[in-house]
Amino acid sequence: MTDTNPFALAPLRDPEEPRCACILLLDVSFSMKGERLESLNRALKIFATEVASDPLSAKRVEAAIVSFGSDVRVEADFTQARDFRPLELKERGNTQMGQAVLTATDMLKDRKEVYKQNGVEYFRPWIFLITDGGPTDYGTDTWNEAVDRVREGESKKAFSFFAVGVDDAEFRPLKELCVTPPLKLKGLMFRELFKWLSVSMASISGSQPGDSVVLEDYSAWGEAPGRD
Repeated sequence: MTDTNPFALAPLRDPEEPRCACILLLDVSFSMKGERLESLNRALKIFATEVASDPLSAKRVEAAIVSFGSDVRVEADFTQARDFRPLELKERGNTQMGQAVLTATDMLKDRKEVYKQNGVEYFRPWIFLITDGGPTDYGTDTWNEAVDRVREGESKKAFSFFAVGVDDAEFRPLKELCVTPPLKLKGLMFRELFKWLSVSMASISGSQPGDSVVLEDYSAWGEAPGRD
């Protein structure tokens, strides 16, 4: 465990409830400024409301937000859905996507240790990345390590990694990064995307760790990207 997480040894509420950790990995680079980021912020609030409205999700889902622009910031550490209140995201700088992936995987590693210390079962965590650009750390050691971690994490079933590109997002790096093929958001349908995410969290929360869960169709908000 790293020594950078001050919450690592905090006791958990509802230790009898298994946990589903979900990290939202969100691009806040300057290209997101304006309608894109405004739509994303509105959708985050809807997600918070809806995921808290499901009785099991409220106790079992733990959401976190990591934003990436000119730097990487933990906007919200893991919080039970009933207490999850996302703050307004602001745009800044370029797109440090690789470093953001490393931060998210470190957070998950620490959180799993907390679950183990508290004797809490957990579902396979999710990392859900949204970007409208391309990684400015592409081709660096940081990026290459991020790719390796995602692929290793997926192969070991340590987490599930999803990526969604918005408008002019560069899909070639996303395809390199992801095991599950990335999707393209239809227009700015963040609201529909996050409704799907809350429904997916409810489906997982209503199961037991290790169960297979069939997710809802994503076609209301997402589609396969075109050729690179």
